Amino acid sequence: MNMNQAFLETAEKQFEYYKQLGEKAMEQLETEQLFQAWHEDDNSIAVIVKHLWGNMLSRWTDVLITDGEKPWRERDAEFVNDISTREELLDKWEEGWNCLLNAIRSFTPEQLSHIIYIRNEGHTIMEAISRQLAHYPYHVGQIIYAAKMLKETPWNSLSIPRNGSAGYNDGKFAKPKARRHFTKDELGKG
Repeated sequence: MNMNQAFLETAEKQFEYYKQLGEKAMEQLETEQLFQAWHEDDNSIAVIVKHLWGNMLSRWTDVLITDGEKPWRERDAEFVNDISTREELLDKWEEGWNCLLNAIRSFTPEQLSHIIYIRNEGHTIMEAISRQLAHYPYHVGQIIYAAKMLKETPWNSLSIPRNGSAGYNDGKFAKPKARRHFTKDELGKG
């Protein structure tokens, strides 16, 4: 397989994996908990989702022909919660991720060296994807951490549960050695 094609496929799987982790964390909370923040300088999960949504739409809409920091983006407003329902929050979540994933799926391996711009700074498409593979999981981690702190009932682990490493490893080592993406079991696809 072409290395650029492999990069696109693994990037897509990793984004889908982090999207799923965020969803599984938010599913464990009551609606009002999605809007809670500890103090005025903290972001609620809703605000983090709104920021991800704004960033994803700005970065990945018309990515090949426009700067990734769109003139219509109001980044500062992303940190003001004006979302009032779980449904609205999840709609923004889906819209942002769909914009990103559709862009990733539209790239050809040959385009990965094509230069695009974010705030007038040139990035290859591969660099821009890598940049966001650091940015988005950073915020998904914040969502997960906040959700664990807010949840009042036992947390349903999103990875290997405590004291479950031996069993997890036994299952992995019971399979023959093969090239497969680490998200295969979690996402249920190759």
